[in-house]
Amino acid sequence: MSSIRILFLGDVVGEPGRKAVIQQLPILKQEEAIDFIIVNGENAAGGRGITPKIAIDLLRAGAAVVTTGDHVWDQQEIVDYFPTEPRLLRPLNYTDGTPGAGSVVLETSKGKVGVILVQGRAFIQPPLENPFVAAESEAERLRASGVNVIFTEIHAETTSEKIAMGRLLDGKVSAVVGTHTHVQTADETIFPGGTGFLTDAGMCGPEESILGRSIESVLFKLKSGLPTRFPVAKGPVRLCGAIVDVDPETGRCLEIRRVSRLIGE
Repeated sequence: MSSIRILFLGDVVGEPGRKAVIQQLPILKQEEAIDFIIVNGENAAGGRGITPKIAIDLLRAGAAVVTTGDHVWDQQEIVDYFPTEPRLLRPLNYTDGTPGAGSVVLETSKGKVGVILVQGRAFIQPPLENPFVAAESEAERLRASGVNVIFTEIHAETTSEKIAMGRLLDGKVSAVVGTHTHVQTADETIFPGGTGFLTDAGMCGPEESILGRSIESVLFKLKSGLPTRFPVAKGPVRLCGAIVDVDPETGRCLEIRRVSRLIGE
């Protein structure tokens, strides 16, 4: 059986980011022969959180799974939507009873694909349960149930926490990719146990910005210390993420490479 090719796109920021992603997903899928798409919709609604409509739009555009992060509950209407849509994930390491789930397994023409989402704890709110314990336990559960291809996202602030997650799960999952900082790193690698790794996938948001937000507003805040709004920036969008090729029989990563495309020049 040929490898399964997974496309992962980092944090979608606001209307510019989601419009570009929705427009580009079918193109990327065809050009790169993608089998399975995961999109982080963490900042898709005005830069904070996600709504049911946006989640549906991303799924209809081709995403198999939509992930979130620390802004998951910023749009109130999403709370009731989670129990109805298993392909929308919130971090796994919330306590029992939290709406939604932190992992999902979907069938593809090349076999089952599992997706796990965890949130780090260093310099990020809210403080959740231990992500290392949660991720390792869930990866082992999925493997025991016969799922070989497992993609894990860690939504975290620090590089050290993301790298540590990759090392912990090496040989237990197919790939570990980080999100949240909106800046794509250049450290894609395959660890000795066969797990592909990238510290941060980057964002899908305006190129001329500070993490997707208006440059002027962020600079005003940093210079003055006064409260202000951070509107989503405008202009051409940079789509960032990663493509991971996985052996469906063993779950080992065969190749991981970064994606970076400027849309709307």
